[in-house]
Amino acid sequence: MERNVKLVIAYDGTDFHGWQRQPSLRTVQGTIEQAARRVLRHQVEVLGSGRTDAGVHAAGQVANFRTTSQVPIQNMRRAIGSRLPKDVTIVSACEVPMSFDAIKSSRGKLYRYRVHCAEGRPVERQLQRQTYHFWQRLAIEPMRQGARYLMGRQDFRAMATQGSPREHTIRTVTGIHIHRHYDEVRFDVQGRGFLYNQVRNMVGTLIEVGRGHWPPERVAEIMASGDRSQAGPTTPARGLCLQWVRYDLEILRRVENAQVEASGSEATDSI
Repeated sequence: MERNVKLVIAYDGTDFHGWQRQPSLRTVQGTIEQAARRVLRHQVEVLGSGRTDAGVHAAGQVANFRTTSQVPIQNMRRAIGSRLPKDVTIVSACEVPMSFDAIKSSRGKLYRYRVHCAEGRPVERQLQRQTYHFWQRLAIEPMRQGARYLMGRQDFRAMATQGSPREHTIRTVTGIHIHRHYDEVRFDVQGRGFLYNQVRNMVGTLIEVGRGHWPPERVAEIMASGDRSQAGPTTPARGLCLQWVRYDLEILRRVENAQVEASGSEATDSI
């Protein structure tokens, strides 16, 4: 019997060429698929909730794959995890309804961008691989005011890097929380899905506000222009981390159970 397995994965993206499998390149998807094949003894396609770019990290990336193996789920997690390199791990694994799809079933996700704001680099705290070093302090309140213009459902063309493969640039941002943590400024951006480099471009734009180059109202003008060249720079990938992806598995289970019951009723009626 085929099973659908959901994984929660964490990785340091520094030495990966992103999530998506690419010939002759080290990627997260390819690395996990290789380990899974060795355990399950068949071809495995691991579908991630999104394609993190080269250098981007994850604390809670979600993926799923299908298998006919009957290895108990926790044994499977340990066996695959033991074959992974030191910069990627499987946080958890569980069986989910066959209708579960890591991309299509997602109800929302949160990215965190970390900026180390100090004259010295964050090497003493061993954070140089996970934070963007910005040499001066940033004003939090003006950035929060500017972030209001990035909320809701709207056209994010001005925040999309050229080459984005999406059909349209309409997206919904449901939350932006900016706060200071010691020398770090953290940008937590929540939404259903994002364009290529959207979060990093949003942060780069808000940094221009926080450093005093632009007033908060400038963000509204940039969004109205739809012109990427008017926005701030794309911040480096190393500061970005996918924190979590949210799903409603109970709804999927109820739908699947209803379908099974309906198919059973039809079979009984046909006897």
